[in-house]
Amino acid sequence: MLRLTEIKLPIEHQDGEIKAAILKKLGIAEADLIRHSVFKRGVDARRAHAILFTYTLLAEVCDEAAILERYKNDQHIKVAPDTSYHFVAEAPADLSARPVVVGMGPAGLFAGLLLAQMGFRPLILERGKAVRERTKDTFGLWRQGVLNPESNVQFGEGGAGTFSDGKLYSQIKDPRYLSRKVLEEFVTAGAPEEILYESHPHIGTFRLVGMVEKMRETILSLGGEIRFSSRVDDIEMTDGQVSGVVLANGERIATEHLVLAVGHSARDTFEMIHKRGIYIEAKPFSIGFRIEHPQSLIDAARFGKHAGNELLGAADYKLVHHASNGRSVYSFCMCPGGTVVAATSEPGRVVTNGMSQYSRNERNANAGIVVGITPQEDFPGDPLAGVEFQRRWESQAFKLGGETYQAPGQLVGDFIAGRPSTEFGEVQPSYTPGVHLTDLATALPEYAIEAIREALPAFAKQIKGFDLSDAVLTGVETRTSSPVRIKRNADDYQSINTRGLYPTGEGAGYAGGILSAAVDGIEVAEAVARAMLSNKNQDEESTCS
Repeated sequence: MLRLTEIKLPIEHQDGEIKAAILKKLGIAEADLIRHSVFKRGVDARRAHAILFTYTLLAEVCDEAAILERYKNDQHIKVAPDTSYHFVAEAPADLSARPVVVGMGPAGLFAGLLLAQMGFRPLILERGKAVRERTKDTFGLWRQGVLNPESNVQFGEGGAGTFSDGKLYSQIKDPRYLSRKVLEEFVTAGAPEEILYESHPHIGTFRLVGMVEKMRETILSLGGEIRFSSRVDDIEMTDGQVSGVVLANGERIATEHLVLAVGHSARDTFEMIHKRGIYIEAKPFSIGFRIEHPQSLIDAARFGKHAGNELLGAADYKLVHHASNGRSVYSFCMCPGGTVVAATSEPGRVVTNGMSQYSRNERNANAGIVVGITPQEDFPGDPLAGVEFQRRWESQAFKLGGETYQAPGQLVGDFIAGRPSTEFGEVQPSYTPGVHLTDLATALPEYAIEAIREALPAFAKQIKGFDLSDAVLTGVETRTSSPVRIKRNADDYQSINTRGLYPTGEGAGYAGGILSAAVDGIEVAEAVARAMLSNKNQDEESTCS
C-alpha cells in the first residue's frame, strides 16, 4: 500500500477527481489502481479566494515495487505505515491482582479501556456521577446558578472534555499512531467515521455523552468495574510503594498499581498527594478571558467568498502575539459556532470555558484569549502556589460578576479604551447564568490586562474585525491546563518517588486536550500491564525457588 501526501484539490471537486489525481501523481493507468481511500483531509485556507482541500491518500497498486523505485526521490510517495494498534500484553487467567484507575476523563477512560481489553479487569473510581446524571447537575449551574462541587463541568464520567468542542487533534509526537487507536474506539462508540480522516476532527458535547456511555459498557463487558461518586481521599503507601486507596466513605481498596487520572481541577487531590510526600511540582499554564464574535465575521475573514460553504463548515482560527511587556498572548480552545460555559468546580468562584455541538451552528464564535505565566515569575513558592493563584482570580471574577455565578464581562472596544461597559451591542453573550457588564481591568494581573489590550488590535491584522467594538470578553479563563505536574519516570511511567503510582493525563501535567490525554492513558495502561506481568513472573520464580 502506498501513501500519497500533499494532494491538493479545489473545494468543489468531485469524488472521481481524487482517483484521477492518484493516477496522475503515479503515472499509471486506471487498471493498475486496485483500490484507494482517504487517510487524511485538511483545508488550506491561506488564500481565501482559492481555498483547497489537501489530501493524504492510500493507494493499492499493481507492481508497487516498480512505482517506489521510479519515485524513490519523491517525499510525497512512500510505503504506507502500519497504523493498526497491537496490544503489548495479555493478562493470564490466574492473575489475581487488579489495577485501580482514579478518574474517568479521557486519560482514565482509555487507561481503563485498554486494561480491560488486555484482560486486567480494572476498577475505575470516579468522584463524579455517570455522564447523564452529571449533565443534569451541570445544567443546574448553567440554568439556576446551583453548583454541585462533585458533579459539574470538571468532575464526572467523561471528564472536562465532555463539555467542550470535542476537538480530536493535537501536536503530540505519535510514532505508534496511538491517536488512530483513540479515533477508532470513538468511531466504534458512535462517532462519525469522518473523524478518522479529517485533519481537525471534532465531535461536540451531545455526541460525546452517548459515546462515553458505550465505552463504559465495553469496559464492563470485559470484566472491568466502575464506581461513581467514589472520591479518593487518601493513598496508602508502604516503603515508597502504593498499597491501596481510601475513599471518602472510609472504604479501603488494596492495590499495588494505581493510575492517577484526576484531571486539572482536582485541587484537593493535589493537596493530598503533596501532604503524602508524592513528588509534585508547579508548572506553567495560562490565564485570560473568553472572547465572542459573530461566527459570520470569522467565516468572512477566513473563507472570503467561500464563507457559508457547507463543505468548510464554521471557520476557526489560531492566533499568537508577543506583547511588548514580554508576555505571549494566544487563542486557546477556539469553538466555532459554540457557547461560553460556566466551568467552576468550587463554590464562590467563576471559571469560563468554551463548548460546541457537532453542528457548530450557534450564532457566536468563541475562544480563550490567554496569557502564558510561569511559576518562577508569577507564582513562586510551594508546588501548589499555582492552585492558589487560580483561586484568587476565580474568586475575583465571582465578586465582579455580582456573586451569583454570573460572569464579569466587557465589550472589546471598552476594554481597549479602559472604560466600563454598560450595555451590550451587536454581540449577545452566550454564557449562562449570565454576564454582568463591568470593567475587567481588575479581573486579571496588570501584566495580563496590558498584554491582552495590545494583542486584540494586533489580532485584527490577521482576522479582520477581531477588535470589533461590540465583541464581548467574559472572565475568567484559568483552567487552560494543570497548574502542577506529578512527575514520573520516562521509562516505566511511575512517579519518580512512589512505586506503583502512574500519573497520567492533563491533571498530571502530561497532556492537553482529549486526544493527547487519551493517548497518554493508553501508554500508561501499557506500562501497568507490563509491570503487573513482571511482578507475577517474579512471584512465580520466588515460589519455585
